[in-house]
Amino acid sequence: MSHALKQVFNKDKTFRPKRKFEPGTQRFELHKKAQASLNAGLDLKVAVQLPPGEEQNDWVAVHVVDFFNRINLIYGTISDYCTEQSCPVMSGGPRYEYRWQDEHKYRKPTALSAPQYMNLLMDWIEVQINNEDIFPTNVGTPFPRNFLPVVKKILSRLFRVFVH
Repeated sequence: MSHALKQVFNKDKTFRPKRKFEPGTQRFELHKKAQASLNAGLDLKVAVQLPPGEEQNDWVAVHVVDFFNRINLIYGTISDYCTEQSCPVMSGGPRYEYRWQDEHKYRKPTALSAPQYMNLLMDWIEVQINNEDIFPTNVGTPFPRNFLPVVKKILSRLFRVFVH
């Protein structure tokens, strides 16, 4: 088995702990459906379609958390190669530079190295998905009005990891 492939399966290289759904909950059942559809080799358009009778925000929440977990795994395998020295700028090729901005320390878009950007990104997303006001886990608790805009921001920032 190649070194790179071994890294993919090295549990110590996962960037962050996976967010899991509690067995017996509606989200756990949705997660199982999502996994089954992805593992069945179906067309991705079909795999991410809202199943009949399911709530759209629940379905989106499950996929966002799953995407976050997968990106963590992927980044964990390459983090030894994406260092302050090798990646002094968080970029998407020579034409795109991604700058970090948040509501606390970085109020203005700030140029950072890729590892710094990734750490801030993963910390920020972890806070979002663990915030019960944004990602409620109790059945019957409504999602906030700003749920979809928050999710769009999470996904657009996660996409930058792929582009980098």
